[in-house]
Amino acid sequence: MDPGLIAIGAGLAIGIAGLGTGIAQQGTGAAAVGATAEDPKMFGKGILFMVLPETIVLFGFVIAFLLMGQMDAHAGT
Repeated sequence: MDPGLIAIGAGLAIGIAGLGTGIAQQGTGAAAVGATAEDPKMFGKGILFMVLPETIVLFGFVIAFLLMGQMDAHAGT
């Protein structure tokens, strides 16, 4: 497979995962700040719910990392 296409796929994996995370954190962040304003004991739960969408970016990074490994393998042939 063409290394250029693999690089585009890796970039898309990171970019789309980051976009999805931003959209997910948009509502979660507003809710977490509102809940913390009403009850400061909700801060820990708010942080937890803000971290959960970040796992989407981590999955995108893993996929991009695996694709970049494939690009190195195909560049040698």
